Amino acid sequence: MKLFNYLLKDVRQKIEYYSRFSPSPMSIKQFLDFGRENACEKTSYMFLRKELAVRLANTMREVTLLPANLQSQPSVKLVESWYSHSFEELLEYETRSPEDPHTFNDFLEILIKIRNRHNDVVPTMAQGVIEYKEKFGFDPFISSNVQYFLDRFYTNRISFRMLINQHTLLFGDAACLAQPKHIGSIDPACNVAEVVTDAYETAKMLCEQYYMTAPELKIGEFNSKAPKKPIQVVYVPSHLFHMLFELFKNSMRATVELYENSSEGLPPVKAMVTLGKEDLSVKISDKGGGVPLRKIDRLFNYMYSTAPTPRLDPSQTTVPLAGFGYGLPISRLYARYFQGDLNLYSIEGFGTDAVIHLKALSSESFERLPVFNKSAWRHYQTGPEADDWSNPSSDPRDASTYNANR
Repeated sequence: MKLFNYLLKDVRQKIEYYSRFSPSPMSIKQFLDFGRENACEKTSYMFLRKELAVRLANTMREVTLLPANLQSQPSVKLVESWYSHSFEELLEYETRSPEDPHTFNDFLEILIKIRNRHNDVVPTMAQGVIEYKEKFGFDPFISSNVQYFLDRFYTNRISFRMLINQHTLLFGDAACLAQPKHIGSIDPACNVAEVVTDAYETAKMLCEQYYMTAPELKIGEFNSKAPKKPIQVVYVPSHLFHMLFELFKNSMRATVELYENSSEGLPPVKAMVTLGKEDLSVKISDKGGGVPLRKIDRLFNYMYSTAPTPRLDPSQTTVPLAGFGYGLPISRLYARYFQGDLNLYSIEGFGTDAVIHLKALSSESFERLPVFNKSAWRHYQTGPEADDWSNPSSDPRDASTYNANR
């Protein structure tokens, strides 16, 4: 028992040590250049064995700043155990020599094992938030902290998987066999319109399964750099697909439900892909009735989800994600991860435009990474302040009878 406690203490000290370092953000161009020109497994190993530990430690320290009642939920404790286990496995390579003939293969296997262990982090953490809300209700201050934390927590997870995928795809046995033109998970000439079409077709299939119908797609391109040429970008196609798939699902559902009893048929969903000097943008437009202005921000809030809350069944081999209401918040994190963004512009009663902004230049597409420091710590400690704007009264005064001298 004493040995076990000593080991736990040693791991905690290591977490504190590595959390003192800030993550080292990389650009898509750096990922690409490394994979294309001098993909050295030793260099990647030496970088990742510390960088992955730093990113894990930064996140694990931030978890400790969450409200105790949220930390104590079973699903949150399960996620913590996954992170702790992965961190301990990475520590085994802290001083392991790259000259050992088995090091690289063992490291590759442990990265795949860690990636698989973290597959269900998003829905499991979402379940933890649901458990907390059911026991303790909704608190605006707690909600603000949870929003801040989950944005950073899930961004860190995106970056963690990005690093692991690059290494395993470049140096694994099945290195880029499925996509020989890709450099790891990056496509040096990603045809944006093709990804748009793929995401639409996948969303259309689901829509038809559920509603027996789906709106058509109209797609256009405007290339200001090279008119009449297809728009291509150096990017991670799986990230772009994830964002587009979520937007198409939302647009299709809104369109079908608004026009299900209409004799006019379904209006199409439109996509416009544009390339400028700095930005590559994709706009998805629908006529699905739109969303009231007051609800736009809530669509990106993890604790405001009004979707049915699915339950995690340990006996199932797959964990449900649909229903947690995390599609849009996570999609925006994917956009922001490489310095882009995702915005919604809605006209209630008519429809919604969703715009994905990405950097046109891969050299400007740097990872946007959370850092555990005093600024982050202060965010969790700051209490809610009184609103300094007037709010409508539930019992407004009658100006005709109000006596100022009372």
